[in-house]
Amino acid sequence: MPNMEIGAMTNLADLADAELLTAVRRCESCPDLPLGPRPILQWDPAASILIAGQAPGNRTHHKGIPFDDPSGDRLRDWLGVDRKTFYDPQNFAIVPMAFCFPGTGKGGDLPPPARCAELWREALLDRLRNLRLTIVLGQYAAAWHGDGTRQSVTESVAMWRQTLPALVVLPHPSPRNRRWLTQNPWFERELLGRVRSRVREILVQG
Repeated sequence: MPNMEIGAMTNLADLADAELLTAVRRCESCPDLPLGPRPILQWDPAASILIAGQAPGNRTHHKGIPFDDPSGDRLRDWLGVDRKTFYDPQNFAIVPMAFCFPGTGKGGDLPPPARCAELWREALLDRLRNLRLTIVLGQYAAAWHGDGTRQSVTESVAMWRQTLPALVVLPHPSPRNRRWLTQNPWFERELLGRVRSRVREILVQG
C-alpha cells in the first residue's frame, strides 16, 4: 500500500484490521518531521484498555517501543501491571495523539501534529470493540477525549469521580511532573488505588 495520503485515497473502513495497522505504520504524511516519520503505537481490536497519550519522545523514536523508558516505568506502577501484561496488545492499546516524534522546542517536546489524529484516530478507536477503560495522559489527549471545554490537566484529573469507570485522565508520567505530584498529594492518596482496582478488574475478567 502506498505510504502517502492513505486516508484521502481510500475508505479506511474497507481495510481489514491488519491492513489498517500496516497502513498506519507505513504512514509518511509528515515528511518534514525532524527525525522523519516513524509511527509507533500498540493496537489490537480486542484491547480492553486504551492508553491515549501525547506523542512518542526522542528515546521512543529510536527504540520503536512505546513507554519503554522511566515514564513507562512510572505508568506501569500507577496501573499496577508488569511489562508482559502492559505490552500485550489485547490488554492495552497505546494510541497517542500523534504516532511520530514531533521534535523539541524551548519548553520540551513540541505538541503532537493534528494531522495524525485527523487521518487515523477515529478509524483505530472505532474498532476497539472490547474497550472498557480509556486512560488519558496529558492536555492534548484530554482535549480530544473530553467534553469540549478547556480545562487544565489538574482540573481534568480531578474529575475522576465523574468519569470512572469508563475513563480517567492522568498527568503525564514523565519524571518532569514530580513537582505536580508533590503539589497534588490527593492523586496518589485517592485516585491511584481506584485506577489500579479498575485495571485489575478488567484484566481478570478478560
